[in-house]
Formats: sequence, structure tokens, C-alpha cells
Amino acid sequence: MAFELPDLPYAHDALADLGMSKETLEYHHDLHHNAYVTTGNKLIAGTEWEGKSVEEVIKGTYVAGAVAQNGIFNNASQHWNHTQFWEMMAPGEDKKMPGELEKALVESFGSVDKFKEEFAAAGAGQFGSGWAWLVKDTDGSLKVTKTENGVNPLCFGQTALLGCDVWEHSYYIDFRNKRPVYLSNFLDKLVNWENVASRM
Repeated sequence: MAFELPDLPYAHDALADLGMSKETLEYHHDLHHNAYVTTGNKLIAGTEWEGKSVEEVIKGTYVAGAVAQNGIFNNASQHWNHTQFWEMMAPGEDKKMPGELEKALVESFGSVDKFKEEFAAAGAGQFGSGWAWLVKDTDGSLKVTKTENGVNPLCFGQTALLGCDVWEHSYYIDFRNKRPVYLSNFLDKLVNWENVASRM
């Protein structure tokens, strides 16, 4: 099945008051994400991956330990990553964290604040481009991880509960080079905690 650019689950200007501008979403979703879809479709055409789901393509083309991944993987993984990313955010000021998620975070990290500190540190500490994640690991435990470039939890058999894009294109328009401020704003204002909980 061909990759398709999903519509945003909200208007382009819906997150502007929360720190993600209309310009960022127009650039990031309409141009950047769309480029992964378009390029990915061109690369898989006529290969064994044509007609496969994006998850199958990611798992089948990831090369563990490789310094650089191949083009099919990069575009498929970034398409998947961004599709999750849009869903992991939502408009609205007071996004309440569901009780079961809060309990799981406290059990795993000591407190919600400690989880946020660890997640923000992972994102800020990812050298170059990549992602910060909250994952449910293969043993059922919750962990904070970070990945380079387009690599994601699917590559390791993990379930992605929350992901934050720390490529510069995700934050430079709104935050310039202040990645830690962008990460704090993401956690405090943008995350759709209901969506995160639904992934558990």
C-alpha cells in the first residue's frame, strides 16, 4: 500500500497559542512530512516492499548497528514517526493526564516530574537529529529512550507511547536553537496525554 500523508488532527493554527506556530506546522507537515511520503513511495516502487505496511517496511529495512540507514528505511520511518507525532499533540490548555498513565509513570520514574526531566534530558542530549521517546519495552516496563535520525521504537520491538521530534525543523521557527525550551514546552503544553495513555 502506498504511503499517504495524513491530515493533521487539528487546524494548522490550533497549537499556536501553545508554542507551535501555524508556520511551523505548514512547513513541518505540509512540506517536510509530505517529502518523506513522496520520496518513500518512489523508493519502494517495484521493490519487495511495495504493497507492504509502513510498519513492515520499517522492521524489514532497519539495519541494526549501521552508521547510516538506507533511503527506504529513512523515509518510511520518518513517515511513521511524524504520523504518531501529530496524534501525540492536541489543542486545548488543560490536558489532564489519565490516572492509569500517571500511576505507571510514578511507578517507573518516581514521579511525573522525574519522567519529564528524564524525557527532556534525552531529547536535549540527542546529538544532531533524532527523537526522544517514552516506550513500553518488551518486558512491559516503561522507559525513556532516544534515537538518531529516523530510528524509532519499532526497530527494537518496543511500543511508542510518546515521541518528540528533535530535528531542528521541528522547533527552529518558534524556538531558534533553544531545544531544551522546546522540549519543556512540548511536555507542559502540547502533549495529548489521552493519546499517550491509549497506546499502553
